[in-house]
Amino acid sequence: MLKLFLWLKYLRKRRIVLLSIAAVALSVALLIVVASLFTGFINALERSAVEMLGDVVLAGPPGRPIEKYPSLIERLEQTDIVEAATGTLSTQGLLNVRLGDVRPVSLWGIEAGPRARVTGFTDVLLRQSQLPDDPSFAVPGLPDADGGFVGIGVVAEADPNTDEYDQTAVLEQMMGQRVVITTGAPAEASDADQTPRRKLVPFHIADIVFTGVHNLDTGFVYVPIETLQKVLYPDKDSPATTINIKLKPGTDPVLAVAQIRGLWDVFAERQLGWGEYQRRVATEIVTAREMQRQYVDEIRKQMGVLLLIFGVVSFTVVVLVFCIFYMIVRLKQRDIAILKSCGAASVSVAWIFLGFGITVGVVGAAIGAAGGYAITKNINAIEGGIRVVFGLKLWSSSVYMFTRIPNEVDWASALPIVALAIAAAAVGALTPAIVAARTRPVEVLQYD
Repeated sequence: MLKLFLWLKYLRKRRIVLLSIAAVALSVALLIVVASLFTGFINALERSAVEMLGDVVLAGPPGRPIEKYPSLIERLEQTDIVEAATGTLSTQGLLNVRLGDVRPVSLWGIEAGPRARVTGFTDVLLRQSQLPDDPSFAVPGLPDADGGFVGIGVVAEADPNTDEYDQTAVLEQMMGQRVVITTGAPAEASDADQTPRRKLVPFHIADIVFTGVHNLDTGFVYVPIETLQKVLYPDKDSPATTINIKLKPGTDPVLAVAQIRGLWDVFAERQLGWGEYQRRVATEIVTAREMQRQYVDEIRKQMGVLLLIFGVVSFTVVVLVFCIFYMIVRLKQRDIAILKSCGAASVSVAWIFLGFGITVGVVGAAIGAAGGYAITKNINAIEGGIRVVFGLKLWSSSVYMFTRIPNEVDWASALPIVALAIAAAAVGALTPAIVAARTRPVEVLQYD
């Protein structure tokens, strides 16, 4: 009770202690926001890969598609680790939206229904996301037309200030519009110069894709895989460039990849007649998260460096707490001497100031954690306010990939940061506490 009385007295009389609380709070909030923004970006990157590609991706050698892929998918889905799988046939092309408006795009031939079961593809379709049935390429009002999906950024421009699209206007303007993609098919064996053949893929827009990932929204077009197969490989038996796989819940991805690789090896050897190099070395089987691993590792390095820099700067908390508490100890020598002359042990006196330092750390860390949480969760509103007030655009989807700043609080990093802040405040108060404990009442009170 005496310790609490003295703490409240020092806090009321020496309000400079509030400065140390503010320093702890500011440091904690800063480190939590930095860690959360980096971790949120990494999580959003990995999550977007899984949502668009599935849990595991089996990619054939460049220039050599995987034939008879429905048979492979059937075998995969018969295992106890695969929930669903689908094929993708990909190439590059030029999309002619309207006269004089030609854009380079990645063209994917997909199976709309199966892909929705493997990935979160339904959720990114503006028109069909709320429909109960599986998505389809059917064009409203044009039952016999060939349909396709286009990324929203392929056919529209985002607001340069907010990075937002007028989704309703894009749907009304582009739905059912006929567009043409120019692509190149592999040369036939009889062609002397082996020049790729120019092919056209016309279709009507059946839906607009909005993923929130800049590269996907501005550079991808999707058509039925059967349509692209006829254009690129008319003589091959159901070709696909990749197989996208969704694992059953609770499946270990590492073990799943090993099992899928074994099944693929048997299929490629017996059904496709591929040699060992083609099926084991040239074919890649990885998880969608692993595909982003190199990029993610670099981001984590940058996060570590930035946290280290801010951590060193935040070390001033220790110095500030030390200076403030040392000043209090020197000014309160008479109080300390009276306590010791009344029988208080040196350890008890030391704990008065050390406990006060820990309390300062706890209060400051709690305020900082609350502030870091509030800033992180409202970071998009804060960025918008800065843009409006100062005309400064801090976040651009064309640079940072996502249309919105990831605002997930990284509690795994926040809790150690809070603990270290409390420890730092305790370290700062330790030396003054020792000085207080070594105070000699006779020397202080002999002239009073």
